[in-house]
Amino acid sequence: MRMRLKKWARPELEACPFYIRQPEEYRGRWAEAFRREAPLELELGCGKGVSTALMALENPGVNLVAVDINSSVLGVAKRNAEFAFADRRAVDNLKLMNYEIELISRVFAPEDAVRRIYISFPNPWTQRHRQEKHRLTHTRLLNIYRGFMADGGEIWFKTDNDELFEASLSYFPQAGFEIKELTRDLHAEASHPNYISEHEKLFSSQGIPIKALIAVKR
Repeated sequence: MRMRLKKWARPELEACPFYIRQPEEYRGRWAEAFRREAPLELELGCGKGVSTALMALENPGVNLVAVDINSSVLGVAKRNAEFAFADRRAVDNLKLMNYEIELISRVFAPEDAVRRIYISFPNPWTQRHRQEKHRLTHTRLLNIYRGFMADGGEIWFKTDNDELFEASLSYFPQAGFEIKELTRDLHAEASHPNYISEHEKLFSSQGIPIKALIAVKR
């Protein structure tokens, strides 16, 4: 379900100190956006940012950029980050960015050496065969991410969709990634901290197993 337009979202984002208005300006020099050197991580399709905020809060040694194309959704993510960080510290290691993910190479360069990319519950694009190329785990896009990832960089992928998950098991090797860890029931077999989004809560409450994998750039 698409979120209704929130007229307050754009003005709040424009006034937000951790919102990036012109992300292309930081291509190749994202440490300047954070005003500090730290490993750079990227979340593609952060949605309302419930899990994003906790991930940034509990990992202060990481610079995290969270991307979504929907300004209304990103406005909610901004508020969720402010709520999570309230009375603890400033939101100093998280940046929000409104951008089309298929054009992400205009924003990140090889010099940025992204250490980790999170892709959680993306659109599975299962309606028609020709739409598969828009999947965020499709070989076409994985090859784009490779261009700005560090050697040995990781992609952490989660989905509720069986078809997307099974197809992705071939996409990653085709793009030169090695699947290091894999589970078809994350909540039963999780071996890493798992930051749970609203989507994940919903699917789990419906008894849908969460599929997940970690792929490493070879």
